[in-house]
Amino acid sequence: MVNCPMADTFLKRKKEQDRRTKKKDKEALRMERKEEKAKREPLAPGEDPDIAGIKPGPQPPLDW
Repeated sequence: MVNCPMADTFLKRKKEQDRRTKKKDKEALRMERKEEKAKREPLAPGEDPDIAGIKPGPQPPLDW
């Protein structure tokens, strides 16, 4: 296999484009999560967000 400088250039350009695309996608995901968080209803003071809305006893299946 011959080492071609042009091939290295194309590979580097492709890698840089992939890196930019991934960075843009991650930023879009961050903005989306930030908007969703802003739309959520505020919790009551002292309410644990992990167990908010759960009633004591058996829980119904999620698809109900």
